[in-house]
Amino acid sequence: MKVRRLITIAVLLCLSTAVFAQSSTSQSKTAMNMKMNAGIITDKLSETKEFYTKVLGFGITFENEFYLLMHTPGKQAELSFLLPEHSSQQPLFQPAFAGKGVYLTIEVEDVDAVYKELKQKNVKIIIDIRDEPWGDRHFAIQDPNGVGIDIVTYSGQG
Repeated sequence: MKVRRLITIAVLLCLSTAVFAQSSTSQSKTAMNMKMNAGIITDKLSETKEFYTKVLGFGITFENEFYLLMHTPGKQAELSFLLPEHSSQQPLFQPAFAGKGVYLTIEVEDVDAVYKELKQKNVKIIIDIRDEPWGDRHFAIQDPNGVGIDIVTYSGQG
């Protein structure tokens, strides 16, 4: 499955875009060179690793006993997972994700082919494949942490 890009947590992306769009020339130069990966704090590292590698074809960029950094096929985006309450982390990065309020969007060239592939793998489809009035075609699944994953082919409309 060829993934062109992974749009990570929408709030973080919107925040970084809004903050740096108004920056001065020197600051916007720095912002243009930014790389972002979203992180989810979870005690389900092994289930998460299996899901993203076997279901979505992600690779492993880095892994240790408390942290997992994964990349999309083609290495265009990364997503990280961290054990909760780990002694190496500051309090901000210790509480576990509660399983609601986060989604990922994965844009693919042929959403119907990906849908068929995931159905053959017996992946539970949460939102069946559909066409939206604005032209996008998509369906949704859910990872072991409760994160909704919208898999879409954009039509270029809207």
